[in-house]
This record gives sequence, C-alpha cells and structure tokens, in this order.
Amino acid sequence: MFKLSDKGRGVRQMFDEIAHSYDLLNRLLSFGIDRRWRRFAVSQLSIPKNGRVLDIATGTCDVALEVAAQTDPSVTIIGEDFTQGMLVQGQVKLDASPYGERIMLVNAPCEEIPHPDNTFDGITIAFGIRNVVDREAGLREMVRVLKPGGRAVILEFSQPKSQLFRKIYYFYFQQILPTIGGWISRKRSAYQYLPDSVLEFPSQEEFAAMMKDAGFGRVQYTALTFGISTVYVGDKPAA
Repeated sequence: MFKLSDKGRGVRQMFDEIAHSYDLLNRLLSFGIDRRWRRFAVSQLSIPKNGRVLDIATGTCDVALEVAAQTDPSVTIIGEDFTQGMLVQGQVKLDASPYGERIMLVNAPCEEIPHPDNTFDGITIAFGIRNVVDREAGLREMVRVLKPGGRAVILEFSQPKSQLFRKIYYFYFQQILPTIGGWISRKRSAYQYLPDSVLEFPSQEEFAAMMKDAGFGRVQYTALTFGISTVYVGDKPAA
C-alpha cells in the first residue's frame, strides 16, 4: 500500500469530492478545447502492435480511451490514478465504451508506479503532473517503467507568453473559473486550487529541464492554444 504526504492526501480528497462533476466542468470551463488537446497529445505516441501504454492520473479515463481509439486493437492500456472516486467514474465510462475491455484500472500514485522496470511502450499523463507532490520522483518512475526507446507524453496547463492574452487568461482562471466551478461542484476551493497550481507550475523551459534531469532524452514541447496548455514529449534512451 502506498503512502501519501499530508499534501497528497489533501489533493486526493479534493478530487474525490469533485469526481462526480469533473467531466462536465472540464467541458464547460475549457469550452471543449480539452478534447482537442488530448487528441493531439495521444497522437505523439508511437505504439507497436501488442504494445502496452500506461495512462497516469487517468481520472475518468478520457486519455486512456483516446489511446485505445488511436492504437491497434492488440494494444493494452493501464489507467492509473491515486483517487478512488475518479476511478469509479472512469469505470462507468469504460463499461459503456467498446474500448473498455482493453483498459484496466489501478489505484496508485505517480511516485510509486506498481509495475516492473521496462514494461511500457508509452506513457501519458494529462493535467496530472502538477498534482504530483514529488514531481522529480514521479518523472523518474516514468523513466523506470518505460521500455528503452519508449516515450512519455505529458499534457499540462501553462502560462501564455502574450502579455495581453495572459491578462485575459488570468482573469478567467482566477475569477470566473472558481465561481462557475463552485456553483456546479459546490466545491469552490477545488477550482481555486486549479489556477493556484497552474501558476505555481514550472515554466516550459524549467519543466523540460526537469524531464532531462530525470533521465528523459530528446525532450521537446509544443504550446497549444496561445500557450494555455503545453505538450511535453520525452523518450527513454534506447541504451
């Protein structure tokens, strides 16, 4: 059984409390753009037939299902999350999906991935790395369980470069988003945590450097929608 820090337990409880409204709020608050971001992120993978993919912080399985849609039917996917409530909602979606049988869910944190070394051809994590308390440990774990030559794709919110767009973005993120999120989920604090955690997250250059320090090679990143989100890609060295 994995152990969480006090901060980790707090984050897990918060996501447990909003799990029932998580998908609805994602669509409303991102105007549906999050689906396009996820499709692009998954398209950066290159998974062979009979390959294995690990989707960390799988939440309600949006990315896991997208991986299944974009890969050969022989590919299997593990969806991992440390929040039981999110996995319960995810399983409902899997049960209703033609891809559900290819996806298995596991309750575990990113810092302690319960799989052997060199297991996966690809790893995805969408909007979850900023919630990992020990990001360095989480990134090292990703490198460990990837096969040599395997690839990790990380999708995360970021801060726009344009000063004008950044002002608009900050106003929406800090004023409007918590209010709407609070109305629907009755947990305003959870949607105040979102902008706070994004503002605290390292810059694109800093996070890319963290990936390199953790052992990833060929690290690159692509800004999406004026820099609101960023896709980071890193490969495990083949030798």
